[in-house]
Amino acid sequence: MRERIYLSSPDVTEAEEQALARAISSGWVAPLGPEVDAFEAELADYCGRRHAVALSSGTAALHLGLITLGVGPGDLVLTSTMTFAATANAITYVGAEPVFVDCDATGNMDAGLLEEAFERCAGGGQRVAAVLPVDLLGKVVDHARVDDIASAHGVPVLADAAESLGATRDGRPAASFGNVAAVSFNGNKVMTTSGGGALLTDDAHLAQRVRYLATQARQPVVHYEHTEIGYNYRLSNLLAALGRAQLARLDGMVQRRRQHRLGYLELFDGVAGVSAFGEPSGLAGGPTHDNWWLTSVIIDPSVAGFAPEDLRLALSDADIEARPLWKPMHLQPVFAGARAVLDGTSERLFSTGLSLPGGSVLDDGQMQRIHAVITSFLEGRRATR
Repeated sequence: MRERIYLSSPDVTEAEEQALARAISSGWVAPLGPEVDAFEAELADYCGRRHAVALSSGTAALHLGLITLGVGPGDLVLTSTMTFAATANAITYVGAEPVFVDCDATGNMDAGLLEEAFERCAGGGQRVAAVLPVDLLGKVVDHARVDDIASAHGVPVLADAAESLGATRDGRPAASFGNVAAVSFNGNKVMTTSGGGALLTDDAHLAQRVRYLATQARQPVVHYEHTEIGYNYRLSNLLAALGRAQLARLDGMVQRRRQHRLGYLELFDGVAGVSAFGEPSGLAGGPTHDNWWLTSVIIDPSVAGFAPEDLRLALSDADIEARPLWKPMHLQPVFAGARAVLDGTSERLFSTGLSLPGGSVLDDGQMQRIHAVITSFLEGRRATR
């Protein structure tokens, strides 16, 4: 039976098995423990932050990040429309309203449109309480511009780095930007803890506040005492051990993804109407590069002679997963009628973009299989034109 190839499957080795065994044999099977403490210290160091709080998901990190930045009911949060639903959902959890900002050609928040969004929201009686930009598909936002604009308006930044761990921007690692940053360790990310995430910050008080809220807001007394609502959002000791093994291998896994990206670029080189999306703006190890989480292509049907869906279906018939880029939040039925500052870029990327398998776990044989299907598809299209 032919094995299905997925976009970004977990890359798990004997190192992760040994880490889990170590945590189990230590007796720290219940939530929290020494693996969590060590994972937080190692993650903070990797991201160039003073503090990291390991949590149950990236969504939990976004939620608690908004709470600790003081975002609440009736507030506005300016956020990327080109993102996964978790970003916008977290805003609604605190009773705030997302205002969606379109992207530039990289898929990340357009700084010029962010400034326009501030102008449009001024004088409406609602406070813009935060800016929440998203690092799309592993590329870090232009924080030099975005953060300056937010700072000029006296508004904090929560950086959604769920997709960009391992990337850099101007010599700084992903998740080192913003007042706080959220990362994800979901099963399809560049590194995984099965499920999990973390909030990173340089503010010790804010980090302690997040830890408190994430452990049901329990007061430091012998009995269970609660003076405010808390959440069961902490990462377990077992999953933190898995995370430590993954973090130690992260740079190597990122470079494996880069090799897959380079292979796709060679495959599509010279194919009219097809261009790379998310191509790194710098070489590996340079001051700016993405983490090659997903390799995506932009297909202009009027030039290429085929649509992204045609290629996706050809891959699907061969048990190979491919998918469109994120459907913009302003097009999602659940956010119908939400305020947005748009120029059409995100809608164009959604209609013309396709993400291809590029996980670090993919071996040479699997990549050859993918390339063979794409090559056959392209040759068939040329033959019919």
